[in-house]
Amino acid sequence: MPGDTTRGRRLTGTWIAAVLVLVLGAVLVTGRAEDDGDDDEECPPRTVVSWAPEPRLTSAFARYGDDDARTDDWTGGDGTHSVPLPDGRLLWLFSDTFLGRVHRPPNPAGEAYAWRDGSAPLVRNSAVVTRDGRPESTLPAPLFPDPAPGSWRWPVAARVEPRSPGASEQVLRVLLWVRRHGAPPWIYGEPLATEVATLTLPALRLESVTTVLDQRQVGDLSRRVLFGTTLVEEDGWTYVFGGDDGRPASRAASHAHVARVPEGGLADPAAWEYWDGSGWRSRARPAPVLGDGRRTGVGSAFTVTRDDGTYVLFTMAAGAEGLATVTAYWACSPAGPWHGPAGAFTPALPAAGTAAYNPQAHPELSRGGRLVLSLDVNWLETSAAAAMLSRNVSLYRPRFVTVRLGPPR
Repeated sequence: MPGDTTRGRRLTGTWIAAVLVLVLGAVLVTGRAEDDGDDDEECPPRTVVSWAPEPRLTSAFARYGDDDARTDDWTGGDGTHSVPLPDGRLLWLFSDTFLGRVHRPPNPAGEAYAWRDGSAPLVRNSAVVTRDGRPESTLPAPLFPDPAPGSWRWPVAARVEPRSPGASEQVLRVLLWVRRHGAPPWIYGEPLATEVATLTLPALRLESVTTVLDQRQVGDLSRRVLFGTTLVEEDGWTYVFGGDDGRPASRAASHAHVARVPEGGLADPAAWEYWDGSGWRSRARPAPVLGDGRRTGVGSAFTVTRDDGTYVLFTMAAGAEGLATVTAYWACSPAGPWHGPAGAFTPALPAAGTAAYNPQAHPELSRGGRLVLSLDVNWLETSAAAAMLSRNVSLYRPRFVTVRLGPPR
């Protein structure tokens, strides 16, 4: 199980830094059958015109991670997806997560960092409940148990929706990526399937897990698609975006894909429709919606939001800049065409030898025309990751920025 401490220490150096391979580049096209990639633009172009650090949220998670009032709660993790709950709480979903105790430096005024010892528990996923911008508690972790020995679940995007289309009862639906241990170049795990978990409200009790797209029959691992890196709700549909694993196989950028599901149908595999290159089809092979594998493309971690009717996608830039620089694309519909990249910016990293990845939008926190984005931070060198993340706990926690969107200059 993910809570096995010995196994966690053994895996840390491989998967935490290796997951950075997922995140270079991004652009995609999505859309509805009735406006499938129409070139006639009906929305204003949008890109990043300015950005700034968001220290309040960054500090809130740092304080919570350093608080030793409990020893079974979150002290660091990546993934960093958020979902607002009907009672005003905000649930944060994390992938690989450290629990346990954080030790404070002997001289807070010096250069020493808070640290965790080598016995700190490591789990594959966790969930933190916040209210009014302050983390309050960690749900029992892992929230989503391993499906089988040697495989695990990473939670990604989530939303509250009716239990079934038209139902009055609401539930929380969480998209899950299923992976298992793999040989190079899939050292962060071979992609297996996309699942949807259903949790009760307000108790957040795990009720069921359903496989919506099994990719084990796809022999070429680089063409397996996992959905759920981000989702956007519009006019009774949930548009779910995902990526293939082309990046690890070829060292070029991966491709983006999109599906749509009627509201209330996320846990019903028959309700899913995939963009196949010309329209929406159920049980279709998802077709890449954009990405040339070089200048443009995605890893498995990017985000999409809407601004003034325009879809805006954020991703780490393609190429060498992808370990530090965020860039943006825009489109008038979720099948494009997508325009960009443009509006690149490079947030400050906490230390030399670190890298940023997995930009995620949090529109429920956005105020005053500024959109909140989170970035995960990790140690770049795989062989040193385990030691460095224990020596300096701040290296494996989300950083937040705000961006202002506007017309390209």
